[in-house]
Amino acid sequence: MTTPVRDALPDGVPALTGDVLAIRGGRPLTGRVDVKGAKNLATKAMVASLLGETVSVLRDVPAISDVAVVRSLLEVHGVNVSDGDEPGALVFDPSDVESAHFEEIDAHAGASRIPILFCGPLLHRLGQAFIPDLGGCRIGDRPIDFHLDALRKFGAVVEKLPSGIRLSTPHGRLHGANIHLPYPSVGATEQVLLTAVRAEGTTELRNAAIEPEIMDLIAVLQKMGAIISYEPNRVIVIEGVEKLRGYDHRSIFDRNEAASWASAALATDGEIFVGGAKQQEMLTFLNVFRKAGGWFDVQEDGILFRRDGDIQPVVVETDVHPGFMTDWQQPLVVALTQAHGRSVVHETVYENRMGFTDALVKMGADIVVHPHGLQAGPRRVPRRELEQAAVITGPTPLHGADIVVPDLRGGYSHVIAALTATGESKVSGVDILSRGYEKFLAKLDALGADFDVIR
Repeated sequence: MTTPVRDALPDGVPALTGDVLAIRGGRPLTGRVDVKGAKNLATKAMVASLLGETVSVLRDVPAISDVAVVRSLLEVHGVNVSDGDEPGALVFDPSDVESAHFEEIDAHAGASRIPILFCGPLLHRLGQAFIPDLGGCRIGDRPIDFHLDALRKFGAVVEKLPSGIRLSTPHGRLHGANIHLPYPSVGATEQVLLTAVRAEGTTELRNAAIEPEIMDLIAVLQKMGAIISYEPNRVIVIEGVEKLRGYDHRSIFDRNEAASWASAALATDGEIFVGGAKQQEMLTFLNVFRKAGGWFDVQEDGILFRRDGDIQPVVVETDVHPGFMTDWQQPLVVALTQAHGRSVVHETVYENRMGFTDALVKMGADIVVHPHGLQAGPRRVPRRELEQAAVITGPTPLHGADIVVPDLRGGYSHVIAALTATGESKVSGVDILSRGYEKFLAKLDALGADFDVIR
């Protein structure tokens, strides 16, 4: 018997009702779940509303805690945020934007890394910005130096203080810059876009990230009046404008959540229809899913996922888009514990993302992590110094265990592992899942999962 989701975060955002889930596994997940707008677009488009001089409307916003954090940060800076004319729509009125005290920013930011993206818009609106120490999932270094170096090139003065970072524009309006990222960082690309659109002159960004969520953010900014062109070889050119207006935009779907449910169907030998999922943005995942023994049917309103016979071993290398996303590998690894043979996952994006496998080994999986990667044969992705690799040998029956969630995608993977295993598992720290999965427990319930919330 499951416990329904009833608690809520501020502003009516549904939350997980407790820190621990008692999960009884061995039951296939079957049914339908629907995904809303992508977390990695919605939160950034919300920040973009600061740049407009009129009201913005964002649609299909997921009810997750990261959205609640950004909403609170906008509100402490004077943005009036209200519900829109349809479920999942938010309206942003930036006409009264003002400086916020550090204490307010720190209290509302929590563990989120979003505040760094407020810098460009606030420098344009107020001539100054302040951000506290950044949090987020502990999956790697994720340095903010890319962000700060870019802001300096635009003309911002950066002052590091014990409590955080203060930025200012003592010379007036920010100016365009030529920026070459050493790595196609999504966050740094977003920073450049949100800053360059109102900077004086032209900005050329080389080695930019080109994820679908980045392209959707560019679409948002173009609706606001920005002039942005995407050129070959990861080059983005932004011609700065003096003013921007508000936007009305429907978010791209959350491909990370869609891939998570697909992996859950594969791992539990279930059948899950993911409403709202689209093929084009998931091409790379779908190829690997099929190679691993998955079957899918692309339909007009979503994609149906299930297993097609035995799970097969695969070799995966994570990479920036259009490669295999790092967020996809953790849920997939759970399914690969049931593959007939040896799989290898090369993690090339984050250096600490394999820590979640410790819990899977505790549950009976045969996984060996190579902390410095493997000197493998032909590779699509150039080897990186921070690289790790996991070798997964299967199939190995999983059994229940007491495990602790390490991060967002790792936590989802632990839940799916518990649902795949025989016996009961107690999964602690599941509240972090509310950062990226809307109505997570309700969706598990709809798919027939057997669990209780332990308060």
